[in-house]
Amino acid sequence: MTDSGPGTGTGRLEGRLDLAFDVKPHAFDPIASPELFEGVLARRVVAFVIDLIIIATPLVAASIFIFVFGLVTFGLGWALFWLLSPASVVWALVYYGLTLGSPTSATIGMRAMEIEMRTWYGAPAYFVLGAVHAIVYWISVSVLTPLILLVGVFNARRRLLHDMLIGTVLINNANRAASLRARSLR
Repeated sequence: MTDSGPGTGTGRLEGRLDLAFDVKPHAFDPIASPELFEGVLARRVVAFVIDLIIIATPLVAASIFIFVFGLVTFGLGWALFWLLSPASVVWALVYYGLTLGSPTSATIGMRAMEIEMRTWYGAPAYFVLGAVHAIVYWISVSVLTPLILLVGVFNARRRLLHDMLIGTVLINNANRAASLRARSLR
């Protein structure tokens, strides 16, 4: 016997276990609001390149510093190069976590491209979700090559494989969506 009627989104399973669950619908409908998804895939690639430059800049500066420091210390300073690999991972996770977990739910590159990340049910991103998003992205690209980008071409929400795995969706921000909506009404 169930406690809920049709359309409530909750249900109770009875028997040995008494479980309650709440199923949230997708917040963003590509048919009702196509302006949220228009051009997101291409803008996402450009945003990634911008973010990659932002992440690489301090790492290149640190590499140059360590190299010069090694010259000054007759090679002893070059032992610091081993710190560069773990530092790059930590820096990337902090960057993605802080920027995606910000009130705009977007990295600096995504802000420049006027897109933002939301959960599939519409909530803004948070630090852990941003860091996990980066980890799952890099693992999926490492294992499956950049061909995972093709997944976005074949679904209406333009979600990539790692977006589907962690339950996120990238959409145009409110300003861009409003301008696209106004342009389509003309």
